[in-house]
Amino acid sequence: MFKKSLLLIGLCFLCGIIQAQELKSPDGNLVLNFQLTDQGVPTYKLTYKTKDVIKESKLGFAIASGTAQLDKNFKVADVQYSSEDTAWEPIWGEQKEIRNNYNEMFVNLTQDNRMINLRFRLFNDGLGFRYEFPKQENLFTFVIKEELTEFNMAGDNKTFWIPGDYDTNEYTYTTTKITGIAGAMKEATHHVLDQFPIKTLAVQTPLMMKSDNGLYINIHEAALVDYPAMQLNVDDKKLAFSAHLVPDVFGNKGDMNTPAQTPWRTIVVSDDARNILSSRIIVNLNEPCTYEDVSWIKPTKYIGVWWQMFTGRGSWAYSDETNIKLGVTDFAKLTPNGRHAANTANVKKYIDFAAANGFDQVLVEGWNIGWEDWINPVREYLFDFVTPYPDFDVKELQRYAASKGVKVMMHHETGGSVANYERHQQDAFQFMADNGYNAVKTGYVSRIRPKGEHHDGQAMVNHYINTAKLAAKYKVMVNSHEAVRPTGLYRTYPNWLAQESARGTEFESMGGLPPEHTTILPFTRMMGGPMDYTPGIFQTDFTYYSADNHNRVRTTLVKQLAYYVTIYSPLQMAADLPENYERFPDAFQFIKDVAVDWDNTYILEAEPGDYVTIARKAKGKNEWFIGGVTDENAREAVIDFSFLPAGAKYTATIYADGKEADWEKNPQSYTIKSVPVTHKTKLKQRLAPGGGIAISVK
Repeated sequence: MFKKSLLLIGLCFLCGIIQAQELKSPDGNLVLNFQLTDQGVPTYKLTYKTKDVIKESKLGFAIASGTAQLDKNFKVADVQYSSEDTAWEPIWGEQKEIRNNYNEMFVNLTQDNRMINLRFRLFNDGLGFRYEFPKQENLFTFVIKEELTEFNMAGDNKTFWIPGDYDTNEYTYTTTKITGIAGAMKEATHHVLDQFPIKTLAVQTPLMMKSDNGLYINIHEAALVDYPAMQLNVDDKKLAFSAHLVPDVFGNKGDMNTPAQTPWRTIVVSDDARNILSSRIIVNLNEPCTYEDVSWIKPTKYIGVWWQMFTGRGSWAYSDETNIKLGVTDFAKLTPNGRHAANTANVKKYIDFAAANGFDQVLVEGWNIGWEDWINPVREYLFDFVTPYPDFDVKELQRYAASKGVKVMMHHETGGSVANYERHQQDAFQFMADNGYNAVKTGYVSRIRPKGEHHDGQAMVNHYINTAKLAAKYKVMVNSHEAVRPTGLYRTYPNWLAQESARGTEFESMGGLPPEHTTILPFTRMMGGPMDYTPGIFQTDFTYYSADNHNRVRTTLVKQLAYYVTIYSPLQMAADLPENYERFPDAFQFIKDVAVDWDNTYILEAEPGDYVTIARKAKGKNEWFIGGVTDENAREAVIDFSFLPAGAKYTATIYADGKEADWEKNPQSYTIKSVPVTHKTKLKQRLAPGGGIAISVK
């Protein structure tokens, strides 16, 4: 479809006379200016349609020890330009084909007898750039003290942010101007299990902003490999952000061994919020998959023995014993607590429900010994990942699930004890292969052991990738929770289907999520890749389970349906209890029908913090699904069906909030109707406070 063109122009500059260069995006709207200051400091500047996006900002590194700093006294030795306009087909995704169209500038810098390269790629919707360290005698191994990359903003932008933290991204979002971040930080840093807030003023990426002159700006990174995750220091006086890498146990920010490269730093820009959500810069900046066989990687719709525990109707643990010890405690002699949800009989009920309703898999949490005392900051040997509780019959459930055409999904909770998990991984994946499991949900709740390491540090970044690679050898798909936020690596490792890496549905049972939360996630956390948000909660008032439980899911029932379209994932869970779906079978039909893999995606409406409306075409089918969500305010969505093929009539089944629907007062009020539509149809539909709209088109 697209032709690839490469134009290499080597520009050699004798004695570093010419120090400034310009690069334009293919459509000419974005312009990058690179230059060295009088002190030889590399800087860049970015404009969009002549409007400043990033003012002159410095580049470079502070080195911990053993070598001179990489921050100034550079000279330009060579500049090369190239361009690419190609297309590639992901194994699964939001669209069948992704265009990769950019202009590139490669800058070779020298500093005495050392070299560092900068590679800039300018797309029509943003910029990606990275540092590259070629193999060289005078820069072989070094330790980073800090990356000095700056993002100096052109104004006091409206900013959607969560606090900088080395161990968690499970915060709710705060919306302020850049100058308002400091004043709101204390309240924004609410309690989260296993948090490690940055002591200085900092926020996390992906960071979403809107300027006063109408530009939407998103800062993140792509291809995070063998490097710590990037947080952002905040200078609210200069309206500036700068890189803050997650340290290791010694406080260092990265061990480098040339040849090496950093992740790409990404800046997505548009004057239309919809273009932020449709950007494919981050995934394009990742390397293609090298797996020889990908036929076993399948988008999946699943249910699970999970929500029982959050509603208080079940327990992960088999007994109420404390001070258990693997290899010593005889679990067969423990007194069962009577609440253990992962028992053979209960799991069979979930398998029956999955088979009857077309679900692929059943996740079972709490199946393996060790849950009695698992959140333990001292004990290191938490789980062995192969030994079931006495009431969980692995072989019988494998047989039963296979007879129903369903698979059981494995769960590997590490409790943060990563060294223990790595010792057992080979046996754990072999156990999965021997017992018919082809997908695993991994978890990293609690502080990382070895002590002092962080969830988002270089060592853990490598662990997550190594887990995906090892899983691929056993043809296992991975869904990681409490891991570093994604950076498009699902292109390289497509069996790494999804991640949590943000505040998801489980927090509705622990105080709730503000209605605006899921209108912000697509612009922030989800810029890097799919999220296992675990939607589909129909019973939103927890007093239904216990008069003393006052938690509440802050959405309408219909908004939960909309999430299957607006919160993209090739791994989608129907997270509620089966009996709640049986109470609302007509609404549950949408979850049964909705696809998990797509030929195309159309962003119909979008404004961060307010609303998102998205349409998607099911992979290989003449079926489309639409989801729209709003914040705490009611609104009228305008749904343009022009994405449909011309000349044909279709039937749209509309799942809408009822006239009196409200996330707090009347969340289960909804209507369902079918209407004819064509590519000329424009539908206006009211969304209730905290509500949504879901439509299937066939």
